[in-house]
Amino acid sequence: MLDIVRTLLESSPLLALFIAIATGYAIGQISLAGVSFGAGAVLFTGLIIGAIAPKAAPPGLVGTLGLVMFVYGVGIQYGPQFFASLKGPGLKYIALAAVAVIASLMVAMSLAAPLGISMATAAGLFAGSGTSTPTLQAALAAAGNQDPAIGYSVSYPFGVVGPIVLMTMMAAWVRPVFKAPSQNVRVAELTLESTCEDRTVEQISAILPTDIKIVAVRQHHVNAPPDAGTVLHEGDGLLLVGSPASIERAKVAMGHEDPGRISRDRANYDVVRVYVSKATFVGRSISEIPLPDFPVVISHIRRGDLDVIASPDLTIEYGDLLVAAVPTDRKAEVQRHFGDSIKGNAELSFVSIGVGIALGLLLGMIPVPLPGGGTFSLGVAGGPLTMALILGWLGRTGPLGWRIPVVANLVLRNLGLAVFIGSVAIGAGAPFVQTVASNGIQILLGGAAVLLTLVLIVLVVGYFLRIPFDDLLGVCAGSTGNPAIIVAAGRLAPTERTDIGYAICFPSMTIVKIIAVQVLLT
Repeated sequence: MLDIVRTLLESSPLLALFIAIATGYAIGQISLAGVSFGAGAVLFTGLIIGAIAPKAAPPGLVGTLGLVMFVYGVGIQYGPQFFASLKGPGLKYIALAAVAVIASLMVAMSLAAPLGISMATAAGLFAGSGTSTPTLQAALAAAGNQDPAIGYSVSYPFGVVGPIVLMTMMAAWVRPVFKAPSQNVRVAELTLESTCEDRTVEQISAILPTDIKIVAVRQHHVNAPPDAGTVLHEGDGLLLVGSPASIERAKVAMGHEDPGRISRDRANYDVVRVYVSKATFVGRSISEIPLPDFPVVISHIRRGDLDVIASPDLTIEYGDLLVAAVPTDRKAEVQRHFGDSIKGNAELSFVSIGVGIALGLLLGMIPVPLPGGGTFSLGVAGGPLTMALILGWLGRTGPLGWRIPVVANLVLRNLGLAVFIGSVAIGAGAPFVQTVASNGIQILLGGAAVLLTLVLIVLVVGYFLRIPFDDLLGVCAGSTGNPAIIVAAGRLAPTERTDIGYAICFPSMTIVKIIAVQVLLT
């Protein structure tokens, strides 16, 4: 029976790959003590298939394509946060993470001789302890053999479980207290005081903070759109959208909050939520998009998991969910006008993706000289990642929109990650079994040492640097990288700061790891 399975898998490497992906994802959903491996479990099922059928490994180009899809999606999503982090505390977070990463690399190097393993296997220990598949690809390319995949496979479980355990222990010791998550967009209803008597909507708008929009006006118990010439009086109501801080300033200047007066009355004026799924709107700013010939006030936009105030210069992207105030009997017309199809969440420009990845691959081919001789390059992982960070930050260049809807981005990244891990694991299955059988315990201990160095430096040094604990967990997750770690960080610190810390450190540390492992092996 085993011979039949081996023959079947080796006759169709793609069949072997997708069996590894399917079974790996199924296993990855299993949670043990709150820890699950997700796509990382494809590593284990791929190793099993590779051990059974050594010739079932797909062509190397298949895994490389998966890796490029993954790193490009990561860079496009986190580009804006990464460059924004270069101001404020972001540089300190990146420096701390870089020190920890380099220290863990030094530990991996120093352990190679005592453990009786090659430097390429030690590079795999380093990549696996940091759960960094792009680093593994760089190590494979630099080593020219499968040794890095062996070290990676042995140390990967520590790389997932270890940070979660250590962060949980740290949280139990520190016992942090967190503020309630802050909103970036707030909707408020104000009743005007005498200071606003006989002023027009236009005049009121001029004295409001710049990020506040007047969405609706209530006069004589009727809601209406905010016409610029409408004269306002004491007791009238305004529906405002803006940042929480700006809303508070508006309350001080104009009136008191009186929720429910406007929102309960939907007879004449109502709110509609509509997906942008027509190409004619994509790439144009709020001030440029054509609107129906009746009042439509776009208050804010839901983009992925983020609410964004609809400022005049905000550029529309596929999958944006517009929140607008419109006459009650015109809601269906607004939905038809913008398309309102959920497929907008899956729309992406293959022109921009093709151009972006091509530019990234070209960047990855550029040799960079090292002190004392030799060169390194960003390669097929670092090049597309670096270019994607830049393009994600730019957002748009002329007619080309670089960003990808969040849903489509997640599909692209997860599929690419699974294809790469599955391909590498199947190819490394047979040598993995041989290595573990001969000196597996030593490699396991080495992987644990590398992981402890990385995580403890971040957590302990970051704590004494007084980095806020939720930021610190995000930095720790970004320094390691596996999605399961940032999920666990979010459970320990239920604020948005963990995601921001992850966005700051994950792309930059991926690049640091790629460069470091090439320097090690050259």
